[in-house]
Amino acid sequence: MGPRGLALFFWAALSPACADVYFREQFLDGAKWKNRWINSQYKSDYGKFRLTAGKFYGNAVRDKGLQTTENSKFYAISSRFKPFNNKGRSLVIQYTVKHEQKIDCGGGYVKVFSSNLDQKNMSGDSQYYIMFGPDICGSETKKVHVILNYKSKPHPIKKQIRCKVDGFTHLYTLILRPDQTYEVKIDNEIVESGNLEDDWDFLPPRKINHPSAKKPKDWDDIPQIDDPNDVKPEDWDEPEYILDTSAEKPEDWDNATNGEWYPPMIKNPLYRVRAGTIFDNFLITDNEEFAEDFGDQTWGETKDPEEKMNIKQTEEEKERERAKEEKRFRERSNRKVEKQKEPEKDKSKGITVKKEEL
Repeated sequence: MGPRGLALFFWAALSPACADVYFREQFLDGAKWKNRWINSQYKSDYGKFRLTAGKFYGNAVRDKGLQTTENSKFYAISSRFKPFNNKGRSLVIQYTVKHEQKIDCGGGYVKVFSSNLDQKNMSGDSQYYIMFGPDICGSETKKVHVILNYKSKPHPIKKQIRCKVDGFTHLYTLILRPDQTYEVKIDNEIVESGNLEDDWDFLPPRKINHPSAKKPKDWDDIPQIDDPNDVKPEDWDEPEYILDTSAEKPEDWDNATNGEWYPPMIKNPLYRVRAGTIFDNFLITDNEEFAEDFGDQTWGETKDPEEKMNIKQTEEEKERERAKEEKRFRERSNRKVEKQKEPEKDKSKGITVKKEEL
């Protein structure tokens, strides 16, 4: 290739292997997963995982995965697999992730490390080859990370790829090909593709600043500055709670019965790391067709039943809330009737007292 030629490949060990499937994990053997996965001990307060299919699922057994269990925690767990080298072949990294708690802030991404990783001391500073998956934080960050290591430096993709945020299980796939092209899929559909050289800053820019050019002496680098005369308004409000602007009025809300509907109050700011994310169906292979079929046979077969169970649970919860509200309404009505009767009783007693006095 020319002077800007890019030779980029990744390895998770020191020698290649001939197998098409380098790693696969579906957590189908119960508690035995603990023999294959190692929790990092780099920090004593890392969050704990458990094996579960969650609150709603398509299949109680096949949908079991590793779920985060503690709020406001960092998580670090890894599993080792056989050595491989993908030089000259495609590399496919795929897994499913479900934010059933409808996460406000937190990462659902995975990393591929070198085979010499010290798993018990793995941390955010451990050097990795690939980082891939969704990251969510408030209304601003809802993206899919694709970070590739080149010459010991991480390079994030320059494109913005939006992740799923609906609370259901979704299939994330990254494909890197030896011809320097790539694809990112969500639910087995291409959401982004292109060329590695174009979409990452691996190589020096095609154009550089003129070496003899100099900055003018009166050049000001600051585009904006604070107004020195500006003062904080006396009525400035920084409330502890704010309205949840994303909330919607329930379809069965009755103003006559329940009163006027208002959005609920939430903590300010909104960004809270909540546990409940489930990881499952991990796959690393060099076979794109196999990865797609694997996705269809795992996520593809359970996604519809999962949504149906969630809909049923939501309807049942609405019915319970409706029954509670009706009960509260009857109790309020009974109390009003009782209060209306009390003045008549008091009036009768008063007349009786007057007659006795006479």
